[in-house]
Formats: sequence, C-alpha cells, structure tokens
Amino acid sequence: MLVVQMDSTNETTAHSDAGSELEETEVKGKRKRGRPGRPPSTNKKPRKSPGEKSRIEAGIRGAGRGRANGHPQQNGEGEPVTLFEVVKLGKSAMQSVVDDWIESYKQDRDIALLDLINFFIQCSGCRGTVRIEMFRNMQNAEIIRKMTEEFDEDSGDYPLTMPGPQWKKFRSNFCEFIGVLIRQCQYSIIYDEYMMDTVISLLTGLSDSQVRAFRHTSTLAAMKLMTALVNVALNLSIHQDNTQRQYEAERNKMIGKRANERLELLLQKRKELQENQDEIENMMNSIFKGIFVHRYRDAIAEIRAICIEEIGVWMKMYSDAFLNDSYLKYVGWTLHDRQGEVRLKCLKALQSLYTNRELFPKLELFTNRFKDRIVSMTLDKEYDVAVEAIRLVTLILHGSEEALSNEDCENVYHLVYSAHRPVAVAAGEFLHKKLFSRHDPQAEEALAKRRGRNSPNGNLIRMLVLFFLESELHEHAAYLVDSLWESSQELLKDWECMTELLLEEPVQGEEAMSDRQESALIELMVCTIRQAAEAHPPVGRGTGKRVLTAKERKTQIDDRNKLTEHFIITLPMLLSKYSADAEKVANLLQIPQYFDLEIYSTGRMEKHLDALLKQIKFVVEKHVESDVLEACSKTYSILCSEEYTIQNRVDIARSQLIDEFVDRFNHSVEDLLQEGEEADDDDIYNVLSTLKRLTSFHNAHDLTKWDLFGNCYRLLKTGIEHGAMPEQIVVQALQCSHYSILWQLVKITDGSPSKYYNDYGDIIKETLSKTRQIDKIQCAKTLILSLQQLFNELVQEQGPNLDRTSAHVSGIKELARRFALTFGLDQIKTREAVATLHKDGIEFAFKYQNQKGQEYPPPNLAFLEVLSEFSSKLLRQDKKTVHSYLEKFLTEQMMERREDVWLPLISYRNSLVTGGEDDRMSVNSGSSSSKTSSVRNKKGRPPLHKKRVEDESLDNTWLNRTDTMIQTPGPLPAPQLTSTVLRENSRPMGDQIQEPESEHGSEPDFLHNPQMQISWLGQPKLEDLNRKDRTGMNYMKVRTGVRHAVRGLMEEDAEPIFEDVMMSSRSQLEDMNEEFEDTMVIDLPPSRNRRERAELRPDFFDSAAIIEDDSGFGMPMF
Repeated sequence: MLVVQMDSTNETTAHSDAGSELEETEVKGKRKRGRPGRPPSTNKKPRKSPGEKSRIEAGIRGAGRGRANGHPQQNGEGEPVTLFEVVKLGKSAMQSVVDDWIESYKQDRDIALLDLINFFIQCSGCRGTVRIEMFRNMQNAEIIRKMTEEFDEDSGDYPLTMPGPQWKKFRSNFCEFIGVLIRQCQYSIIYDEYMMDTVISLLTGLSDSQVRAFRHTSTLAAMKLMTALVNVALNLSIHQDNTQRQYEAERNKMIGKRANERLELLLQKRKELQENQDEIENMMNSIFKGIFVHRYRDAIAEIRAICIEEIGVWMKMYSDAFLNDSYLKYVGWTLHDRQGEVRLKCLKALQSLYTNRELFPKLELFTNRFKDRIVSMTLDKEYDVAVEAIRLVTLILHGSEEALSNEDCENVYHLVYSAHRPVAVAAGEFLHKKLFSRHDPQAEEALAKRRGRNSPNGNLIRMLVLFFLESELHEHAAYLVDSLWESSQELLKDWECMTELLLEEPVQGEEAMSDRQESALIELMVCTIRQAAEAHPPVGRGTGKRVLTAKERKTQIDDRNKLTEHFIITLPMLLSKYSADAEKVANLLQIPQYFDLEIYSTGRMEKHLDALLKQIKFVVEKHVESDVLEACSKTYSILCSEEYTIQNRVDIARSQLIDEFVDRFNHSVEDLLQEGEEADDDDIYNVLSTLKRLTSFHNAHDLTKWDLFGNCYRLLKTGIEHGAMPEQIVVQALQCSHYSILWQLVKITDGSPSKYYNDYGDIIKETLSKTRQIDKIQCAKTLILSLQQLFNELVQEQGPNLDRTSAHVSGIKELARRFALTFGLDQIKTREAVATLHKDGIEFAFKYQNQKGQEYPPPNLAFLEVLSEFSSKLLRQDKKTVHSYLEKFLTEQMMERREDVWLPLISYRNSLVTGGEDDRMSVNSGSSSSKTSSVRNKKGRPPLHKKRVEDESLDNTWLNRTDTMIQTPGPLPAPQLTSTVLRENSRPMGDQIQEPESEHGSEPDFLHNPQMQISWLGQPKLEDLNRKDRTGMNYMKVRTGVRHAVRGLMEEDAEPIFEDVMMSSRSQLEDMNEEFEDTMVIDLPPSRNRRERAELRPDFFDSAAIIEDDSGFGMPMF
C-alpha cells in the first residue's frame, strides 16, 4: 500500500509540452502496445508475469509503512497515510500528492494501484479495504460484492452527499486529484496498458453497482477521468498538426538542403503521436460506452447531471471530435428530463457552446431539431431552468436572428411581465438584444442633430412605447421598466429625450406621437424615475428591500440628483401642457415625491417651486377626479415636510388654497340648504365639487382648524330629516366627517398607550384554528411570516444589533412560544407544517449577508433564537434533516464562532441536535446490518404474515400516500420522451409486479403531490420503513429466476426515462433517433488506423440487480 509521505520531496514534476519528447524517449524502450480492439475487461484484471507476482509479494512485506494486512494505518504523529485521508484533509498540494503516488508506482505498480483502488472505495463511504490477496486472486465483481457488505448501516451519507464545508471541499479535491493524476501521467504511465485498464475496469464495475454511493462516486470519477483524457487527446492533436507541418516544410525543401535524419525523426514522432492518440481513443471509448451511455439515464438525478455537465465540457474543449450530432443528441434528449437539476445542466452546457459564434455551423442541425423545446423551456415550472432557457435563446438570437421565428420571439417577450424577477430580467435582456441593439449609434446621433434634438435615443424610446402598447395582455409599466433596467439602463435614464418628445413639436421627418403614446411614455417615464430613486424592484418583484452596496448607493444618489435637477425645471411645463388630461396629470404629480427637495434651496430654484405650486393649484381647480386630487394632496404633503426649508413657502400656498375652497364650500352649503327641495344642479355641483377637493386634502392634511365637520354635519342631518340629499354629497360628507374625527382623535390620543380587548384574542384564536384545519402548511407559513414581520419592524426601530434581553425581543419569543403550542401534541399530523416553518425561518435568517464581511453575523441571525421555540415540535428524526439543511447556509467560520452575537445560531443548533441523532438511513440494499443480504439469500422470502404487518405499518404513515409513491420508469423508446409528470401505466394493476419503491428522493415527489412540500424531509423516514421489505422481495426474485432482464440501472443506450415538462417533442425525437445510432466510437480527427476496444461489459455480480417487469418500470434496490 502506498504511504503518502507528507514531507517527501517532489521528484516528479509537471511536464511541459516542450519537454515531452524527453519523457517519451525514456519510456519508449519499455512501453508495450496492446492489440487493437482489446479493451480492459470488467471482471478480469491485466495478467501479471511471474516477475510481477514476486514484486507484489515483496510489496506486501514492504507495505508495513502505511498498512497492516491491507488496513490503513497512521504514523506515530497521526499524519494521514492513505490517499483518501490526504485528499480529504486537502492540506497538501495536489500535484505533490500525485507525484508521490507516481514515484510509488514506479517502484511497485501493484502496491500503488492497490492504494488507488482503495482510494475510490473509501471515497464512496465504504469502510472496507481491498487487501493485496483480494487484488491478486479475486475478480472485480467479487471485490465489489465484498466491499458492498462493508458499508456503514447506521448512515445513508457518503462523502459526496455529506453536508458541511469540509465535504464540499472534498468533492473539489477529489475531482482535482483525478485531473492532476492524468496530467502528470500523460507522457508515459497511461500508455503502459496496466494502470488505466485497471482503473477503467474498476470504475465501470462500480458504476453498475446497485449501491448508490458506489455508482455516484465512480461516475463522477469516470467523467472527470474522461475530461482529463479529452484534454490529453486535444494536446496530442495539436502536437500532430505541428509535427505534420514541420514534416511538410522539411520535405518541400530542395534535395540539397533537406535533412533526411530530421525527416526520419519527424516521421517517428508522428507515428508515436498517432499510436498514443489511438490508445487515448480506446480509453475514451471504454469510458463512454461502458459508463456514460448507461449513467446519463440513471435513476438518480445527480448522476445524470454529472454526465451531462461533463459531456458539455468535452464538446467545448475538443469541438472537432465531440461537437457533432452523435453527442449533441444526448443533451437534446436530456432536455426532457423530469428533474430541473438535470435540465439546468443541459442548458448551461449548451450556453457554453452557443457563446462561441464559430461553433454555430456545427450546431445548426441541433438548433433546428431542438429549438422548439428550448423555447418552450422558457416557461419551465422551475424558475432557474426558465432563466437559463431564456439566456440560451438570447445566445441563439445573437448568433443567428434567422434561427428564431417571430412566434418564438413573442413567446419570450411577454415574460418581461413575469412576477419572478430573474425570469423577467433574462427576458429583458432578450428584448434589448432584439429591439435596441441593432441600431447604429452614430447614424442615430447624426439624425438627432439634424432634427435639433439633444439625445439620439428618440427612435428607441418610441420603439419601447410601441412595444408597451402592443402588449395587450399586460399593462404593468413598472414591471417592464424593471425587466429592462439591467440591460437598457442608459436608455431608460434618458429623461431629457423623453421630455423632448413630450414638450417639443415634431420636426420635419418626425411623426407626431398620438395621445395614447404620450400617456404610455409618461407612465414609463414615471416608472423609470421611481426605479432610479428607490433603487429596488417594484412591489411584487422580489421579497423586500435589500441593503444596497456602497456603489449602488452612490449611483442612487447621483440618479436622484440628476432627475431632480431636470424635472424641477420641466415638470411645471409638462403639467401646463397636459393639465386638461386627468390621467397624464395624475402620473406627472407622482414625480415630486422622488425629488431631493434640498436642491430647491441649494440650487436657488425657488422660482421653479412657485411655478410648480401654481400649476398644482390650477390642476386642483380644474379637476374633481379622485386620482388627480389625491395626487395633488400627496404632493403638497411631501413639499410641506418640516425638514426642508421650503416648508413655509409651500404651507402658505396650501393655506391660501384651502381658505379659498373652504369659503366657497361654506357659501355653497348655505345656498343649497336655503334652496331646499328647489335646489338646482348647479347648487348641487358647487357643493359636491368643493367637498370632493376638501375631502381629498383632509385625508393627508389636518384641516380641523377650518371646522369642516360643522357644515358636513348639517348636510347629513338635513338628508336624514328630509331625505332629499343627493347620495354623492352624503358619501363625501360622511368621509370628510370621518377624517375630521380621526384628526381629533390623533390629537387626543397622541402619546397614550393602545388598548386591546379580550374578545379580539378569542377571534384570532378561532381564526388560527380554522386556518390550520384548511391547510396546515400554509398556516405554518403564515405564522412564521408574522414573526418575520415583527422582527423586521424591530430591526428598523433598533438597528441590527438587537438587545436579546429587551422586552421587545422577549415579546416576539413569547409569541413564537404561543404559536408553537397551537401545533398540539400530535407531531405526526403537523410534521410537514413544522418542517416547512423551520425551512422558511432558516432561509430568512440567512437571507442577507453582513456588508462588513463573512466574519460578521447576518443581519437576521437573531431570528434563529425565535425559531428555536418551534424545535420541540420536530420529530427526532426530522431534527437531523433540519440540522443538515441549516448547515448548507453555514461556512466553516460560522461554525467556529462563539461570541455573544453568534449565540442565536449556537442556541438553535443545540435545539436541533438534542434527540436528533437516532434516526438513520441504511445505505445498503435495504438490509438492517452488513450481513443481512447473505442471510436472506439463504433463508429465502420472509414469512407472509410478517410482511403483511410491515406493509400495514408502512401504509399508515403519511409518507406512503398513494399520490406520493414514486415508480422509476424503465427505459422507454426514443419518441416516448416526456418530463415532469410520471406517465400512468395502462396495464391493469393485477398484471404489474408490486414491488417496493426505488430510492426515495431520486424522483420529484413534490412535483407530483402538492401536499408533499418538503422532499428533503421525507427520504429518511421512507427509506427506513421500506428497508426490510425491499430486501426480501428483490433478493428472492433474483434467486428464483423471476427477473426478466438484468441490466445496469438503465439498459444499453435506449432512450432515457424522461418526461416532458410542458410539451411533447415526440416527432423531433423520432427523427433524431432514426438518424443517429445509439452508441458511437469516439473518432478523433485527424487520426488514422483506428483501433477500437470492445465495449466494457457491465458487471452484474450483485443479486440486488434490477428486476424489470413487462410494464417497463424497473425497481432498483437503491
């Protein structure tokens, strides 16, 4: 066994391209070439000569440095001595680790390979160790079966799925190790037909295992191995081209100047490179056929995602060999995958290809076949997928506008009005590319100058207005502006151009704007002003105001100053021009609320303030529409703010206006009451119009000193006594009286404490009870939302550094405790609701990062102390799941902090750890111990009555509802590709083999059952309940020959088990399936004399292999 010496010298260094010939010369004499077409066998290891066996025996005696009898050991100082330990800790540079292994391989390749084999086994979470005797005497299938029995039965986790920063780092270290290993061995060792044959054979066997940990880990390793080999193949191709050019140049010289020795050397080097390329092709074919074509259809979404992600890397890295329809078809098929995670990888892989416009010719056929599917994915139910689909469509548009039809573009256009902001922003980028990026800036600027315009954006703004008006299904200008804000911000902030279009008459050659277009432009302009001044999305977009960065804050201030300086001058002119149009005026009067009002004083612009007040007074006198009057009232209220020096000037103007209307109101009331039943329409209109204006102002201004209540009361009393008062006057009089009373109450109760009534509490309790009966999950979400709102209000009042001992914080905690009591004692019934509550609470606590850095706590971290009040309502097994979810948000620094500000996190983690360690999952084939598999094979099927009891207990759990049971479809024909909803089997239930579930969590439970809101909660419970039942049924059917077909998790290169997310692309896939073969030989240009290795046969050693019935649904044991 290799002992990795942490302090060993680095004797093997990375080889540059220039120095490759030296290494090739050194190994040339001892390299052996394999026969063409002979791949490494899955079940057989390369033969060993008698001399090699003696070296193995000598290695056994020398392996005591790091292994005793094949078991990993540590030296006296406790330093890691196995590859797994070194890679897991990540303290050593990966190149030095690989160099140490290469040095060991040169000394004894069997011992070094044994260490590499154990590295992959241990990275899968297996506690077993392959010993030298096993390596020498046992087939791969036997070794893997033996290792399967060594899994830890108390945990379902393995390194690639374990939570926490350490294991996230391990994954990257694992992938880096494989890449560095191939890079360091690319000049000699990978061609010795021993190391790579052994590794590929092992990974192929592991990837076909029914143990998810083996399958997941080996697939990741194989795909990264393939990526490294693709890089080697690319380098070989470059070297071949260079050598060929050198050879041609030398051969074309005159005979007298031609160096024959150099020609011979170049011919020999070209031959050597060609042989190396053939070897690499054989290795890649073995991995692709033996692993990829099976695992890209695996039942586990993570494994499928790994395959698609890496094939995208291959196509981008070595497009000459891999960017063709034979490989693109796998990505196209997987666009229909039922899991959003896999569809997302497909789109990102394609984005990396479409970014390079030089690759468009090679993507033409793929684009034609799968364009409709990609466009339809812009409506994907997974928002992340929809965003990436829109970005991909944008790249396709950028590369070739002819590729997308008008209908395709219209399908994306309307998404700018989506409530989900990332989707809308992505659609906004597409709209910008389509409408605004094709113009010629210089030509536009020249045209603007000829027309006397200051801005060249006039035509673009007109185009935006037309687009807004043509969006007949949507009238949300704020959403449109927000969607375009990131991609077209310069255009949207060109307020000078907008006001030019509104104020100035059209010049020669310029079409006048219609009234509808002017209204739309004003509405869009006001929305751009709001977006610039507030620097956050409109209501309905986003979850709340986020903390701005210093750069964003500076931009906000600059924009606010710019718009204030511009509209202080132009707003009075706009109001003057459009004063007769109520809709336009109501929109324009929203602008002053976004002003920096200090500029009126600092910029000496009081004359413009007087002009604005004059226009507002004129608007009030001219209009009686509620929207216009409320806008005027609000504008006066903003301008009268006491913090600004202009307050006195505005207050005088407002008082004069109110005096005038109160005097008019009093006279008109007297006239109306005197006329009585003989009052005409003019008398009624005078009272009603004046009262409407005063009521609108009374809403925002304290007008009690004008005693409006007296005359309003007289009008109401007259109406009651005589019954002849017009209804509209009664309504306005009641409303004005209501405002008068409220203003009086404000004065009376100012500073006095609020009072509550006991009956109110009873009403709330009954409301909560009814809400919980209707929908427990939504009720829980409502409770946690109310706590979050209280917490936000407290943070706004006291700042982020809350006093945890204060009465306010204690009050929120007490409310949370009372909320927790409402869940009752039956934890099973409230399991989903409580878990959802914790999930929302955790996300809220880590929603924002501290601007000071990650070493400071998030602003909402103290909310975890409130959330801990609900921990007692979690089942013990769910506490572990919630704790794992919490750790996804934690960095290693957070876990180590112990200061007072981190106490809420410590307290919450402690509340989850208590009693949460008992419920574990089995990682093996449903067995309860490492020996269960072999025991059941001997004892046969468990007693029927025992199985019946287990079935009944399983049926009684909430996890086993009919609509949550997931069946894993078997391989379907190519045209049958569909995605997010499992297709129902048309066969009668009696004809189907009723088998236990496949691995829970490998299918989108919550997509098929809205009640199952938290798939991350259900897996441990379901796995635990199904454990015994699965083992008995699957093992006995294997032993008695019931199995219809034994394959990998999926069969051969048949079409994947996908379902359509929104639509079917059956005809496209039928065509694709007819044209392309399912598997192909990797053909690297411009190599000749190809030698293929036969496809690695899957190793079906395990009796827990798939059982597939005639219905086409396979039931894997994992």
